[in-house]
Amino acid sequence: MIEYIKGILTDLNPTEAVIEAAGVGYGVAITLPTYSALVGSEEKEVKLFISEIIREDTHEVYGFCEKGDRALFEMLMTVSGVGAATARMIMSAFTAEELRMLIATGNAKGMAKVKGLGPKTAQRIIVDLKDKALKLNLGGDPTELPMAFEEEENGVRAEAISALTMLGFAAAASGKAVDKILKNNPTMKVEAVIREALKML
Repeated sequence: MIEYIKGILTDLNPTEAVIEAAGVGYGVAITLPTYSALVGSEEKEVKLFISEIIREDTHEVYGFCEKGDRALFEMLMTVSGVGAATARMIMSAFTAEELRMLIATGNAKGMAKVKGLGPKTAQRIIVDLKDKALKLNLGGDPTELPMAFEEEENGVRAEAISALTMLGFAAAASGKAVDKILKNNPTMKVEAVIREALKML
């Protein structure tokens, strides 16, 4: 099993990074937050923690800048009905910390804003992973649940971020823009939030 790949980043796009190590170029599937973290590192040495999915018909390699992100990705795949593609989509719509907060607060409605993720699967993720997610070390305090994740506000926030990521913007940058807008205008509707964020990104 591959723990990590360390080498020169030779190619990068929002869904894949190519890392050359010991003369071999590895195509590694990535999430939008990982892409955002790697932007500007082309032709430099990078390190990605690897999650391998090996089946008879495929060998997929997913990479993450942080071990905690990889752990959360692998946790998602233990939930019935969540495969690698769905897990990557969820982790592209939210940062790892945002996703942990959604799970910790039981916000299935906010999580279900992800394209292709229904409310039943979102609820199953919360039930299966709530305790594990709270214990996962992502560098923050899992007992601190910011106001941004109160159910009503987070519904607008999650929907806006999801829409922006589907338009091709990095989840982390989209989250910062949306947070700034909602801080100044907490009652703003999702359509208005998206329009304002598009002016900032």
